[in-house]
Amino acid sequence: MKAQVTFLPHGKQIEVRPGTTILAASRKARVQIRTRCGGKAGCLMCKVIVDDSACTGLAPMNQNERLKLGELAEQGYRLACQAQITGDVHATVPEDPLKAAVRRQLERQREEDDL
Repeated sequence: MKAQVTFLPHGKQIEVRPGTTILAASRKARVQIRTRCGGKAGCLMCKVIVDDSACTGLAPMNQNERLKLGELAEQGYRLACQAQITGDVHATVPEDPLKAAVRRQLERQREEDDL
């Protein structure tokens, strides 16, 4: 049995075996999720938002993931390196902070140029 993972906002979909982490699935789908710790839940850079309030497509959080995420866990965040896929799931990959800052600066510059 395979599970389908959809990465948003990219719209990429991939089928993986249950037990695969979201991070491993993202690499297979060529969706970039930032990480520095090599998937050891040390850097907290691989946060994704799971578009499933019941989290039926993911295994329950382990204690390490719950401790690392704190209140973010209640907002639908999961660590891609720890979240194991058990069924179909939609995962939103937040925009890279550096790219977001550059995008905002370019938008401000365009607005100033329009004045």
